[in-house]
Amino acid sequence: MASKLLMIVVSVLDIIAFGLAVAAEQRRSTATIRKDEEDEYNMCIYDSDISTGYGLGAFFLLMASQILIMVASRCFCCGKALNPTGSRACAVLLFIFCWITFIIAEACLLAGSVRNAYHTKYRTIFSEQPPSCETVRKGVFAAGAAFVFITSIISQFYYASYSKARGAFQPYGGEANVGMGAYK
Repeated sequence: MASKLLMIVVSVLDIIAFGLAVAAEQRRSTATIRKDEEDEYNMCIYDSDISTGYGLGAFFLLMASQILIMVASRCFCCGKALNPTGSRACAVLLFIFCWITFIIAEACLLAGSVRNAYHTKYRTIFSEQPPSCETVRKGVFAAGAAFVFITSIISQFYYASYSKARGAFQPYGGEANVGMGAYK
């Protein structure tokens, strides 16, 4: 049977990670081009950098929830073999999809955080082209949030299927024994 405490803890971690990813999308850095005091140079002025922290917080919380699920299920490769049931086949497929969506979510969150933290430092002379004030594209953190949500659902189903396959009924007590009785 799946541990209810583990499912609750993982759910809370995933909900917080999702909330942080959505907040990171809402609070992305924006840049404006301003002239310096002497009107000789144009430079990029960036506003708040809070979404980098939100993105990294979501990154680490999702990683913590994935580690908890994998440790509880022994990463599907350690421990005794699972019973050959439909739950085992379902657990194998969900394990693969869980890791795929986890890697995509982590890549979106990390790339968005790194790109949001990057600020162009150069200035240009007023007569030249204005500087390129690079910011993170709209939707990077939103994609990360979507994959956090999908990973959360898949990992919970994976753990439930794994637990069901691990504790499934084994006929004849689970061992191949010959019934011994008194011969008359």
